[in-house]
Amino acid sequence: MEIEERVKNVLARVLDNGITAGEIGPEADLVEQYGLDSLQTITFLLAIEDEFDLELDYPNLQLDDLRSVRQFSTFVANLAAPVR
Repeated sequence: MEIEERVKNVLARVLDNGITAGEIGPEADLVEQYGLDSLQTITFLLAIEDEFDLELDYPNLQLDDLRSVRQFSTFVANLAAPVR
C-alpha cells in the first residue's frame, strides 16, 4: 500500500466521524476541510509515527506540510526513505 493511502487510513481513524479513507482526497486540507483540531493533530502525528515506524522531524514540520494529504505524504516519504 502506498504512503498516501496509509496516511489516509490513519487520518480516517483519527477523525472517527464516519469518513472513510476512500473519501479523503489527496489535496484535502487536513485542518480546513476535515477540521483536525490540535488534539487530533497530535493523535494523528503519533499514529503516523506508529504506522510508519519512524520519528517525525518536528522541528522541520511546518503547518504547510499538514495542508494536504499529498504534501504530508511527501514529508513522510522523505523521512521514510532509506539513507544512502
